[in-house]
Amino acid sequence: MTGRPRTRLSAVVLGAPEPRELAEFYHRLLGWRVKWDEPDWVMLEAPGGGAGLSFQREDEHVRPVWPAGRDDQQMMMHLDIEVDDLDEASAYAVAGGAAVAEYQPQEGVRVVFDPAGHPFCFFLPGH
Repeated sequence: MTGRPRTRLSAVVLGAPEPRELAEFYHRLLGWRVKWDEPDWVMLEAPGGGAGLSFQREDEHVRPVWPAGRDDQQMMMHLDIEVDDLDEASAYAVAGGAAVAEYQPQEGVRVVFDPAGHPFCFFLPGH
């Protein structure tokens, strides 16, 4: 082998029973444009050409439990989204179908669940 092959992370993918609905939630939340829209797959394009966010159909999707116990469905990943105001960002997300988690682990961070149950964190700069 001559070295590491060229690679580029193109997107993070979230599974959901209704990928278009979840894509619309994140389109509204982040303001990213839809790059691809197929029946079982939608990709949002990050401004500036960074990694996008994609959504694929998973008919057997099970919402993760957070914080999870030993036998609970574990979250496989989460998104961190920097914001200037936790309350404003949370209210905007809730208006779009999200829910704020009851348990909040630290100051300067707000855990929120998207409409498919995937946790994501709003955080203030420096946290």
